[in-house]
Amino acid sequence: MARVREVYYYDHGTDFGLSGFAGALAGRTGLRLDEGVTLALAARRAADEDVPLGRDVRLLLDSGLPDEALHAVWLAAVRRRFDPAEEGTDVRAWMRRVSGACPPRALERDPYEERSLDEVRPTVAEDELRGVVAAEIAANGAGLARAVAVPDAVPALLRVVREVDADLGLRLFLRVAKSYSVPLGKESYDRLTALGRRLAYPPDAVHEGLEVHWPPLDPGRRDLGVGRFGVQMLAAVFRGTDWHHEGTVRENILRVFDADHGEVPGSYAAVLLEDVRRLLDSALSDEAVAALWRAASRRVRVTGEDEFDADVRAWLERVAGECRAHLARIDPCYLPYVSSARTELAEPVLREVREAARTDVAEVRAVAPVLEDVVTTVDPDLGFRLLLQLLSAYAVPVTGARRARLLELAERLGYGPEHVEDHLPDPAN
Repeated sequence: MARVREVYYYDHGTDFGLSGFAGALAGRTGLRLDEGVTLALAARRAADEDVPLGRDVRLLLDSGLPDEALHAVWLAAVRRRFDPAEEGTDVRAWMRRVSGACPPRALERDPYEERSLDEVRPTVAEDELRGVVAAEIAANGAGLARAVAVPDAVPALLRVVREVDADLGLRLFLRVAKSYSVPLGKESYDRLTALGRRLAYPPDAVHEGLEVHWPPLDPGRRDLGVGRFGVQMLAAVFRGTDWHHEGTVRENILRVFDADHGEVPGSYAAVLLEDVRRLLDSALSDEAVAALWRAASRRVRVTGEDEFDADVRAWLERVAGECRAHLARIDPCYLPYVSSARTELAEPVLREVREAARTDVAEVRAVAPVLEDVVTTVDPDLGFRLLLQLLSAYAVPVTGARRARLLELAERLGYGPEHVEDHLPDPAN
């Protein structure tokens, strides 16, 4: 019978179960932990609906793992912050007490919730998961062995994966790596985040606290995880007059930067700064830049608090300043630069812009000549993304044939298909 897996992100926003409990203990400050404190904290987490904590503990208790392996895994996960042996008990006896503090229970759900969760429930086979997780631990085994101050922690983790539960083994491996700041490469990080998505983990369960060796920042990267980025995303954030519901002007600028979970830190700020610098350094007139911004963001001239971008060049300089400040915080050694423009794609992008000029939407027709100038004198890549923003913002009908062309252009520019698919209206029949 196939295993029924949980949709963890539905009930948890960060790490959970035994790995989350270990992280909470390792992160506590103040006096040394004792058994009574750990049991009280476990009971509190269980009362706060951390049902996986008791389940994880019982999986280990019911397994055939020797006490030495259980002890090694626990000490590594909690960074030796609490050792049952120092309390005069053994690890299995302590886990039995934790199990008692976290009795088995099922969360009450209505039938609609159950049906919705069943539609997105992970279907990863246990044998496949064991192999993938064991391979990831083995790939990082040397780094773990050097950093983790617990003998035999790596073999013990592998035994949890192979003999107990691969899901639990993965989370404990991540917790050990976080506890000892074991550096992981970007390739390993990408595999782990992809695996976390397959297992319906909340994103923070993987990346929060993980030490990653990131490659250098590259403002020319286009394979970013979120469909919109750069000025295109800035326009979407400040669309119309609804932006103030999300915070101040500065807070909304920072929202553009917050999309880089899973990417090289600072990626979205670097791309936005590049877009802004291209526009500011271009020969476009102030009127043209203003028309382009107001069309892409669907903003009308207003007064008072909403008039933060009345002078669009001054507004873009403000955005550039926030980008530079953010990048200085993220990577003080990074020197912003503008990557080479993708001029070889000017003609196909220009054809799509000229087709947009024939639309029935007056706002798009009016700004199409400016968009042509962006493609021919600034950067075809930026012109293409602003075209997509206009098509999206004004719900311009897009035929199947045109969508196919846009998808092909996106691929040639290095974007993922979601950059087009997530932001265009459905194809016209």
